[in-house]
Amino acid sequence: MTIVWHELKQNRISLIIWTAAIGFLLAVCIFMFPEMKGQMDEMNEMFGSMGSFTEAFGMDKVSFGTLTGFYAVECGNILGLGGAFFASLTSVAVLSKEEKNHTAEFLLTHPIGRIEIVTGKLASVLLQIVFLNGVIYLLAISSVVMTGEAVPWQEITLLHLAYFLLQIELAGICFGISAFLRQGGAGIGIGVAVMMYFLNLIANISDNAEFLKYITPFGYADGAELVVSLCLDQTLTAIGMAFAAAGILAGYIKYLRKDIL
Repeated sequence: MTIVWHELKQNRISLIIWTAAIGFLLAVCIFMFPEMKGQMDEMNEMFGSMGSFTEAFGMDKVSFGTLTGFYAVECGNILGLGGAFFASLTSVAVLSKEEKNHTAEFLLTHPIGRIEIVTGKLASVLLQIVFLNGVIYLLAISSVVMTGEAVPWQEITLLHLAYFLLQIELAGICFGISAFLRQGGAGIGIGVAVMMYFLNLIANISDNAEFLKYITPFGYADGAELVVSLCLDQTLTAIGMAFAAAGILAGYIKYLRKDIL
């Protein structure tokens, strides 16, 4: 637990800032809906005529005139990208920062094994993701209530669950990458999140690229698809969790064998 609390204490400012930023943008987006609802018919027509752009963001599947459709596309992009960046950046540095900051020798002189170190750092990442998603979920529900709209519990809960699993997958992948790094990997973390996001856009645009949904976690966390089907794609989700597990396993194996400077 010492490692877990140390990591949480080190990252508390970053966690608070990311949670506040994503939560604020999400709330602003929700508060905009009642004022924009009367203009949604015109917006639906406009977006419907934008071809591939409409398909890329799933705007051909939902109506902006409903809270669920608006939330899935607008709020979904905020939560999807914001959460993806947070999970990737947090996990991609968690095993490499000791060497970057030259604190590895100090850490390894303590009477704890490498397995305990890796497990503690992994637990801290997962706890931060749980905290971020828990606060944002409560904030989203509260914001919908304050607008006077009926809360679409099933749709919002499903969307937030999907984005939580997306963050777990990216965290697992970047956790594995972190074990192979000796310096900061912020660029790599951002790159992984952005690449996965655009792979899903490409898969939405082209039927020939639909196989990319089996690679990117945004494939099962597609907001428009979720509010239409009201269920997670079990195959894509299982593949995503397998990628996360593989990344975590790779992180353990590499760190236990790594010659730490």
